[in-house]
Amino acid sequence: MGLGGSSLVLVAVQAVTGILMMLVYRPVPEAAYGSVVQLEGDVMFGSLVRGVHWWAANLLVVVVLLHMARVFLTGGYHGTRQFNWVIGCVLLVVVATAAFTGYLLPWDQLAYWAVTVATGMLAYVPVVGGWLQHAVRGGQDVGADTLTTFYTLHTTIVPAALLVLMGFHFWRVRRAGGVVVPPDRDDGAAGAERSVLFLPHLLGREVVQALVVVAVVIVLGAAVGAPLGAPANTGLSPNPTKAPWYFMGIQELLIHLHPAFALLVVPVVAVFGFLLLPYLAADDEPSGRWFLSATGRTTAAVAAIGAVLVTAIAVALDAVTTGRSGWVTGGLLPFGVAVTIVWGLARWVRRRWNASRNETIQAVVVAVAVLFAVLTMVGEWFRGPGMGLVWPWLR
Repeated sequence: MGLGGSSLVLVAVQAVTGILMMLVYRPVPEAAYGSVVQLEGDVMFGSLVRGVHWWAANLLVVVVLLHMARVFLTGGYHGTRQFNWVIGCVLLVVVATAAFTGYLLPWDQLAYWAVTVATGMLAYVPVVGGWLQHAVRGGQDVGADTLTTFYTLHTTIVPAALLVLMGFHFWRVRRAGGVVVPPDRDDGAAGAERSVLFLPHLLGREVVQALVVVAVVIVLGAAVGAPLGAPANTGLSPNPTKAPWYFMGIQELLIHLHPAFALLVVPVVAVFGFLLLPYLAADDEPSGRWFLSATGRTTAAVAAIGAVLVTAIAVALDAVTTGRSGWVTGGLLPFGVAVTIVWGLARWVRRRWNASRNETIQAVVVAVAVLFAVLTMVGEWFRGPGMGLVWPWLR
C-alpha cells in the first residue's frame, strides 16, 4: 500500500524540478549540453535539482512497476477494478515514454547513443519499421528534429496525458470503494475483501510516505547526482551501445530472436495478455490476499525459480551457438519453445497442486515477468564490448 501515492509524489517532484530546469535548458543540439553544464556548475543548487529530477524519473518507473505487481499479486483488479488495470497499463507506457523522451535531453554520449539504439530497433518492425523510426526521430538520424520532438513531448504532451490518466485512475479507485486491503478471514471465501477509504485512514500514512519519498530522492540527488558524460559525438559510438535500462530487455531479446519476433510478436502478445488479465481471471476469490492462497504462493515461487534457471541457461547456451538469424531458427523455433514451456508450466501447476484458474494465471504471469527481468539484468550488467557476455566486474 502507498505505491500509488508514491507515484503521485514522484510525478510532482519531477514537475517542480523540471520547470526549474526549463529556465536554463536550451533544446538545440548546439546548446543543450552546454546548458546542462551551466545548470550544474553555475546555477545555485542546479546540480541538486537535476539529480533529484533524474532519480525521481527512474524511481517512478520502478514504483509504477511495483505498484502493478502489488495490484496483480493481491488480486486487486477484479470486478469494478478491471478497467482500472487497463488504465494502469496505459499509465506505465506513458511513464516509460516520459523517461525515454527526457533521456535524450542532456545530449551527451550516453543519451545520444542510447536513444539511437532504442529508436534504431524500430527499423526491424516488419512493413512499418522504417516509417516508425523516421516518425520518432523526425528524420533519418537522431538530430535537431529529434531533440525538439522529444523536448516537446517531455515538457507538454506527455505530462498532460499523465495528469489526465492519473486523475481518472485515482477517481476510479475511489469509485470502486477505495484501496483494497487483506480480508478479515483467511478461509478463501469470496466477498471477504475489505476496502479502506482515503479519508481519514490513509491520509496520515500517505503524508508520512510522501515525506520519506521526497527525502530519498533529495539524498540520492545530492549524494549521487545525475550522470553526464562527454558531449554527444555523432561519429563515435561507445562500445557497447545500450538502450535505457527499461528497454534493455527488448534489446536483449534482439540478440536471441529474429527482429520480427523480438519487436513485434513478443511485445504484441505481452501487451494484449496483460491488458486482458482482469477479463481472463475469475472473480470467485477475494482481493487483498497476497498470492491468493498458500497454493498460490507455492506455485508463484516455483514459477519464479524456474524462470530464472531456464532463462539463464538459455542465454548461456545461446552465447555459444551461431546461425540463428533466420525467420525459423532465429524466431519461430525459440518462440515456439517458449510458448510450449509456458503452456507446460500452466498444465503442470494445475495438475501438481490442483491450482485454481487464478493461481495458474498468476504462476504464468510471474514466470513471464521474471523472465523479462532476468533478460533486463543480463543486458544491463552482463553485456560488454560487442554485446558479448562478461562478468560485471570485468566490463
